[in-house]
Amino acid sequence: MVFPTLQFILFFAIVLALNAAVGGRGGLRKALLIAASYVFYAVWDWRFCFLMAGVSLVAWLGGLFVNHDRWGRVAKVASLVLLLGALAVFKYFGFFLLSLQQLLGDTALSRDLSWMRIVLPVGISFYTFQAISYVMDVSRRTIAARKNPADVALYISFFPQLVAGPIVRAADFLPQIDRPEKVDAAMRGAAVVLILSGLFKKMVVANYLSVLLVDPVFAFPDGQAALVTWAAVLGYGIQIYCDFSGYSDIAIGVALLLGYRFAVNFNQPYRAAGLADFWRRWHISLSSWIRDYLYIPLGGNRGGALRRTLVVLTTMTLSGLWHGAGWNFLLWGFLHGAALAIERGISGKLRPLSFLAIPVTLVIVFLLWIPFRAPTFGDTTAILSAMFRAEGMAPTALTLQAVVLLAIGLAMNWLPLRWRDGAERALIAAPAAFQALVLSVGVLLCFAVAQDGVAPFIYFQF
Repeated sequence: MVFPTLQFILFFAIVLALNAAVGGRGGLRKALLIAASYVFYAVWDWRFCFLMAGVSLVAWLGGLFVNHDRWGRVAKVASLVLLLGALAVFKYFGFFLLSLQQLLGDTALSRDLSWMRIVLPVGISFYTFQAISYVMDVSRRTIAARKNPADVALYISFFPQLVAGPIVRAADFLPQIDRPEKVDAAMRGAAVVLILSGLFKKMVVANYLSVLLVDPVFAFPDGQAALVTWAAVLGYGIQIYCDFSGYSDIAIGVALLLGYRFAVNFNQPYRAAGLADFWRRWHISLSSWIRDYLYIPLGGNRGGALRRTLVVLTTMTLSGLWHGAGWNFLLWGFLHGAALAIERGISGKLRPLSFLAIPVTLVIVFLLWIPFRAPTFGDTTAILSAMFRAEGMAPTALTLQAVVLLAIGLAMNWLPLRWRDGAERALIAAPAAFQALVLSVGVLLCFAVAQDGVAPFIYFQF
């Protein structure tokens, strides 16, 4: 089930009405939201509901025993092995088979292994990371283990952020289960602004940039001219931002209407003054997760320059692998790690050139999106070659509509957010009926200008 569809609107309207009817009755509210979340997930493939339930069970049992005097260490290791093992099998087994098939090539050992590939469950990376963070936080005694399995089941499966985040911490979410918050005018006003901005980002900016510019160029890079290719690279950076931040906005807004608060997941990342700053602004829930559960345990900033460089390279390469099972994602992650290490090495030495920090960061980030978007190394080099080709034979044109969408995407990252704050204040002061009217009209307008069909969110594949 995808957010910008009539199917989801009907589903959410029913859940919202039932949630309001249940009110503060905690046990019934948990059961309702768990059931709704599994229905939401079952629309893709009901069989993977058993996988999500298994992940929830492992997290719950791990939390119960991870601090046991005798079996705590065993429980921790077993939980992490099972959770990471499930993620590895479903997400990376196909990549392993493809790499093995390419390695064998035309040798006598060559076999068609495509029949062994496993379907990737939607959202497995996100809910598995939440399960891991729950076990780790209980182990660190940051939070107390939950005796009620329904608490952990709801935390893992909560449908607004189930498929593509944000990655919510148990310390932030579980207390909200204990003390359900009554939705007020402020929450509704903020939710309306978030949902409409998310729909606009996804249904208008991201989807149209994809069809008009990005997909045609990346599908046929060999015949493109430099100007169009550079525009397509810029377009993909804006597309993935609007696509992913749009999903996060909708998820946060939907959760608000149900009485749950999520932290901001994007903070105008393309105005970052450095790559470290970029990662503090981009997919904040993942960046902070990687910092707390990977970077710091590996050593963080401790040790000498070589050790710190190896840690950041390892961390970012694994981050690339999390994003997708492919050599291009590994390359993307490694290059980000190398750029971060270089930035750390020269920080403080180029202060007279600090005015170049934002444009240089922007260029690096957009260039590194190329291996992220291109399916293979060959496609990556083809795009890079096309960026310096004076003339091309491909029919792709840089239309006025595409230029306007590029400008809108950049404006979202550069202009102050006073418009959003003003819209929220106006809606907060308005009655509930007017808030519902604004949301309804806004949704209808987005559907009216959107393309036919349903374009999946980019991060569904991760």
